[in-house]
Amino acid sequence: MTTAPWEKIDSGVIRNAISPDQLGNATITPDGSFEAGSYASFTLTYTAGIFGIDDSGSLRICFRFASDQSTPQFDDPKGANFCVVEASNGATLQVRWDPKANVRPWDRTLWIKVVKGYLKEGDRITIRFGVTDHGGPGMRLQTFCETTFEFRVLADPIATFNFQTLPVQPTIAIVPGAPERYIATIPTRRRPGETFALKIKGEDKWGNPSDRCDQIFKLEAVGPITGLPPEIRHKPGAFATTVEGLSVAEEADVEIRLRDATGAVVATSNPLRVKDASFVHFWGDLHGQSEETIGTGSAREYFAFARDRAFVDACGHQGNDFQITDAFWDELNQITKAFDAPGSFVALPGYEWSGNTSLGGDRNVYFPTEGRRIRRSSHALIEDHATLADDRTTAKELFEAFAKDEEFDVVCFAHCGGRYADIAVAHDGRFERSVEVHSSWGSFEWLLHDAFKLGYRVGVVTNSDGHKGRPGASYPGSGKFGAIGGLSCYLMPELNRTALLDCLRKRHHYGTTGGPGGRIIIDLTADFSAEATLYHDDPKLGPAEGKAATSATMGDIVHLPSGEMSVNVSLLTGSPIERVEIFNGAELTQTLRPFSEKDLGSRIRVLWEGAEYRGRFREVIWDGTAHLKGNEFVKSVPINFFNRDKALKSVAPDTLAWKSLTTGNFSGFDAWLADGQSGVLAIDTPLISCEIPVADIGIDSIVRDASGELPRFLQVFRLPDESRHRSFSFEAPVPIKASGDNPIYLRVTMEDGTRAWTSPIYVYR
Repeated sequence: MTTAPWEKIDSGVIRNAISPDQLGNATITPDGSFEAGSYASFTLTYTAGIFGIDDSGSLRICFRFASDQSTPQFDDPKGANFCVVEASNGATLQVRWDPKANVRPWDRTLWIKVVKGYLKEGDRITIRFGVTDHGGPGMRLQTFCETTFEFRVLADPIATFNFQTLPVQPTIAIVPGAPERYIATIPTRRRPGETFALKIKGEDKWGNPSDRCDQIFKLEAVGPITGLPPEIRHKPGAFATTVEGLSVAEEADVEIRLRDATGAVVATSNPLRVKDASFVHFWGDLHGQSEETIGTGSAREYFAFARDRAFVDACGHQGNDFQITDAFWDELNQITKAFDAPGSFVALPGYEWSGNTSLGGDRNVYFPTEGRRIRRSSHALIEDHATLADDRTTAKELFEAFAKDEEFDVVCFAHCGGRYADIAVAHDGRFERSVEVHSSWGSFEWLLHDAFKLGYRVGVVTNSDGHKGRPGASYPGSGKFGAIGGLSCYLMPELNRTALLDCLRKRHHYGTTGGPGGRIIIDLTADFSAEATLYHDDPKLGPAEGKAATSATMGDIVHLPSGEMSVNVSLLTGSPIERVEIFNGAELTQTLRPFSEKDLGSRIRVLWEGAEYRGRFREVIWDGTAHLKGNEFVKSVPINFFNRDKALKSVAPDTLAWKSLTTGNFSGFDAWLADGQSGVLAIDTPLISCEIPVADIGIDSIVRDASGELPRFLQVFRLPDESRHRSFSFEAPVPIKASGDNPIYLRVTMEDGTRAWTSPIYVYR
């Protein structure tokens, strides 16, 4: 049980409330700890207080928006999640489930109404979640951990529709399962002689770091790493194990393998490139929320997870502003100050300006120091209006306020979450330096293309916007979030707030779709045949300092009056590279691969991608089948199937079936064919159905398009039977238009489904 404050905000009513100790009480059995994503059964018993519950009075049992636990059902006793609700005195109850029947974040609601009779003091309403009496498996719990998972009970005993929260709430703990895989993390870029650490964790099948590991690892250096012990034990009770004091004395590409007692490789770290350079790599997730707004776990747990279990170098908390009270804003500033440790971890102060899309849409706001003014989009869920005058209702007004008060040290991102940023409504490049093209909500490259159309010069970031208390390692679980949360790589000379904010202003960063394969190395340099002028601040926005240059990197703005441009690219990844695409604005100009047509085999790749539209309900359902006429599938491997409830299955030697959704990102499968040239591939999905002769499938994608407001398409192409190309370097000329901007950026796709985008280099005549 946890004791909660008297939160009248749950009902939106702030007058004429009865005393909390007169509301009754609720208990739950069993209590204790339960494994994330497991099935269980619970009995919640509400005992009425002094008022009882009058005829037409109600209870609400509420769960957080972020929870992906199963939905109660009342019709199939033999099925999962069967729920029974009864009154001890025989009163007739009306029961319904509504995912939006209470004030956020407690909006997932089981609503119980007394419709015939009434309850007096001491009478009980019993709710049995996950009834197994008739053979059902129980109630499926949420897939992520939470130390105080509440069955939040609200009562309306006098039938006034004034729902009040019980002062003591029933809770359980949701804990990780056994490790299903191990993750080994090292930096991706360091200088010779700089020390670094190897960090190891086990993850359960839903991506939760597990404290149930008991493994001795033999450590194997691939490359000239010093300081690596021969073995290390990952002990039970520990969520992570760290090996400090490693270094590489010379320029080299290295990685570390973990072997078990049999000698089998159980994990390979991301690659590390050691090179003498002005900048090295630091990884961050600057966007997510905790339970004080719409997320899970406390803000302190949020930052601790990012640092100690996700192993990121930088983290920011971005709570919805209309839910951040003045007291929580003060507390949040204290937390970022406590966690910020220059040289080892950056905690960046800030918040999410959460205006409606018609007013500009969601923006992330970051400050260099604590104690700054929070200018909210509204006080929608804040009763205290002491700081109401500081609100800025539109994104335009927000930027104007920063400029008026000369707060030019503020950095903002535009992003797409529930409310998407409409940068045509408002944008100010003095503050808004980047757009977020990927998060747990999906992928949003269209937001970058919007910026190009409008003539803005912005960088690219990817973050999680996670609500599950796992910044830096935010998996989608079984809910409607369609993707793993992203990670951004920041090119910085050192790790502190000053360097990070300078990096953000200069757009010297790239973003990936995250996950175990997300920490890849992208080295990108543009070379010019004639002298150019390089800017970090956009000269279109006012006076800007430029310098003569013949080369540039991602994020730079370059005036090139004459001459030619080429790009030098070097990639080092943990998964084989599928392709590298070079864009000039929204136009794809070149596709390069580390293999050629002659390397292709009998493996074909089928991918589906896209989003329904820009708003919240963007999911595209791709449930379907692939039938191979006149041929057979030898093997198939899913790509970006994150939800264990949605799988790729072989139903016959010539037929595959799947359940899948996308939210702007992509999913699909690889299939190895018995005969690489025979038969016809027939694909059937709700959006696209087609037949393609196998012999026609080659290195270039065959695309079947169903675009609407946003791209939605299916593509099929061929790959080598086995690819080992985890490094790829090339030089390529890039044609420059005679006038206007040339936003040159890379999109890199790996075979494991990871994707990355670089901030554009803006070259103009």
